[in-house]
Amino acid sequence: MAMNDAIRPGKFVELTYQVTDRKSGHVLTRVEFPLGYVHGHNEILAPSVHAELEGRTAGEVIEVEIDGQQIFGPRDESLVFTDDIENVPEEYRQVGTSILMENDRGQTRSFLVTHLDDETLTVDGNNPLSGRVVVFKLEVLSVRDATGEEIRAGGAVHAGAAVDPSRLRSV
Repeated sequence: MAMNDAIRPGKFVELTYQVTDRKSGHVLTRVEFPLGYVHGHNEILAPSVHAELEGRTAGEVIEVEIDGQQIFGPRDESLVFTDDIENVPEEYRQVGTSILMENDRGQTRSFLVTHLDDETLTVDGNNPLSGRVVVFKLEVLSVRDATGEEIRAGGAVHAGAAVDPSRLRSV
């Protein structure tokens, strides 16, 4: 197996990444365990990130800036709700908890608990990246030919991804 395999469609890629807020420098999310995917088959990150990964090789570290405003649009304040804390089940009463809610048309959307005090709790249905510029810092760990099974599955054939990819792409 050649060590200098470059990332291109049909390659199995393992990487880790972290996302930081450009303005504050805060780390918003990071993966604890390497994430594996088949390039060109299951794009687990934003398209602009995949475009930057193309042609890279193991050992490279790249930074991609993403304008959340562009991908997810501006913040929509109508998706922010505050309710009496009594109306909210106990297990959701923690900042950072994600709550899946369904509207009357049967579409689900994830809301994040962003604030709570003794009387009220606030949830926000905006994507956490909307309205902010973030930097993806990715480290390519390995690149190899994907197996037929991996290509069919569209990614690593093992359980337990460390991050919920749906949080990183628009709904």
